[in-house]
Amino acid sequence: MKRRRFIAASLGVCAIGAAPAGTRLLTGATLAFGASVSIAAVHHDRAVAERAIAAALCSVRAVDRLMSLHSPRSEVARINRDGILRRPSRQLLTVLEEACRLSRLTGGAFDITVQPLWQAFSRAAAAPGQPRLPRERDRLDAARQVNWRHVEFDAAAVRLTRPGMAITLNGLAQGYAADLALQALREHGIAAALLDTGEFVARGRRPARDGGEGRRPWNLGVRHPRDAGGLAAVVRLDDRAMATSGDYASTFTPDRLHHHILDPATGFSPVELASVTVMAPTGLQADGLSTACMVLGAARAHALAARLPGVDLLTVDKHGVARRSPGFAAVELPPT
Repeated sequence: MKRRRFIAASLGVCAIGAAPAGTRLLTGATLAFGASVSIAAVHHDRAVAERAIAAALCSVRAVDRLMSLHSPRSEVARINRDGILRRPSRQLLTVLEEACRLSRLTGGAFDITVQPLWQAFSRAAAAPGQPRLPRERDRLDAARQVNWRHVEFDAAAVRLTRPGMAITLNGLAQGYAADLALQALREHGIAAALLDTGEFVARGRRPARDGGEGRRPWNLGVRHPRDAGGLAAVVRLDDRAMATSGDYASTFTPDRLHHHILDPATGFSPVELASVTVMAPTGLQADGLSTACMVLGAARAHALAARLPGVDLLTVDKHGVARRSPGFAAVELPPT
């Protein structure tokens, strides 16, 4: 399971749990997608905030149950096992529709059917001895199963039309879960919140440090792909979602040339970029685009972002050279 981790540069909350009495920022967490998921919500009524956070976390866990690769009862696992799933959930269809749209938009750079390739690399890397790559025969066999056009779906069923195919929604599910969690918060009257499902979604502004009437923006630091303790940028989330994909998150070889993001066209990991951070109107969009842009490379990724309303990105190549789109402006934080 890939995880895109940011450093919360100025959240001001160090522990999970209810905020102290008298403050207006409350937090909650759960386990999903193989890691901790957290929500910080702002509201004057503590009880309302607690109910909202509980509902939002429930939404996140529901997406994890539906789309996990590791639970044999999930819809994704059943599709991969049987090649067909009848009466798919509305949530699964929503994510599949976005996957199909993004595959068309990127000319196949985003493809949820890369799972056989990932499995081939994972099996080889887990073999005893030095880090290994799959045999060429195994890699080519897996690559032949990769083609997003062979996933058919409607309200009646989801079908994989070729034997041996398998899908992964790891490049979309966490962003979608953040969107559903935000919707749950809004339904409970929460207008300001920061959600971390592995992708970030922010709305509104957070309380002032001194508990006064002022509000401050949600500022997040983006991890530098070559310095785990350093930042590539600090950005202000202006009611958008943010997601990062990087070659450091889950690697098959120590040199980071082979990792969890795979190019459907070559059967190998993309060679140019070390990380991509995308800001977009929704978590679902940001999540998928961060993966797609890693495959596209800097020039094509920035050209794509320029055509998409509300989308900005930061790319960092293997040499540490960063490039920002015009709307991806770094911010200076006041002294803490």
